Amino acid sequence: MNELDSLIDEARARFGSAVNPVELENAKALYLGKAGRLTSLMKGLSALSVEEKKSQGAAINLAKQAVEAALQARRSELAEAELQRQLEAEALDVTLPGRSVGQGGLHPVSLTLERIERLFGSMGFDVAEGPEIETDWFNFTALNTPEDHPARSMHDTFYVEAGDDSAPHLLRTHTSPMQIRHAVQHVKRHRASLDAGQGMPEIRVIAPGRTYRVDSDATHSPMFHQCEGLWIGENVSFKDLKVIFTGFCRAFFESDDLALRFRPSFFPFTEPSAEIDIQFATGPLAGRWLEVAGSGQVHPNVVRNMGLDPERFIGFAFGMGPDRLTMLRYGVDDLRLFFDGDLRFLRQFH
Repeated sequence: MNELDSLIDEARARFGSAVNPVELENAKALYLGKAGRLTSLMKGLSALSVEEKKSQGAAINLAKQAVEAALQARRSELAEAELQRQLEAEALDVTLPGRSVGQGGLHPVSLTLERIERLFGSMGFDVAEGPEIETDWFNFTALNTPEDHPARSMHDTFYVEAGDDSAPHLLRTHTSPMQIRHAVQHVKRHRASLDAGQGMPEIRVIAPGRTYRVDSDATHSPMFHQCEGLWIGENVSFKDLKVIFTGFCRAFFESDDLALRFRPSFFPFTEPSAEIDIQFATGPLAGRWLEVAGSGQVHPNVVRNMGLDPERFIGFAFGMGPDRLTMLRYGVDDLRLFFDGDLRFLRQFH
């Protein structure tokens, strides 16, 4: 065996003993690198005669090709071994049952809103919709709220830039603007009948949705929900308000023993006005009076802003917090739990 054959066998042995790509590249440098043995043999050809260069050069090239072939074969072996290790580490047992995707459910506040809409729907109330970014007129002015009212303060209300010189815009502080919008459209649809003295169908609507105020603690959130109701007609009394809201509360809490009281209060958009409290006969809250809503007879100025004659049309309005109703219904004592996104808490309501 000549020197080149020994070199080839030696290179194959070194390549075969390399257990990773780094060791293989180090072994390659011994033979094919700038100072490698085959490279040195090629450089030594310059000292030989022309005939010797031809024969020796051809032999060295054949040896180089054999070494490169052995190198490439070992590279493939190491790559295949690494692939097998990965496949074994990431192997999937296709005979195992699949992982089921958890079934979601409605948020507890959404459940409450659906319940409110269903109960009032059974009493003939429509559901109004409206924008969450409102104009100052619909949110305050149309509701008889004067310019110096504290609710218009930047400390209480999120104002937004309208992008032009139009009236101020804000994130609505209550859902009453939806009542005004609904009433205005209702009056427009029946204007011809009104002008002819023929009257119009009553306005009976609830307005549920998100509202925004600068407030945050255990019982308040910067974003919260409201549901307001409106009933306008030619012969609607405060007695109707008491009957409607008492029936709703007893159905919502599924308790015929639930007691209600109406306390005198003040709201710019109603006169007279009343806070509504409830009292449970049984349970952990039994005997306590709990405020759940505000209400009152719609102020004549608000009726006028709807496009109606307050001497002819009368009605009542109420407003309640679905978040608070949800807390009372499910016994939750911190409003922030509803908005933390903790699935351990939310799964209790599915």
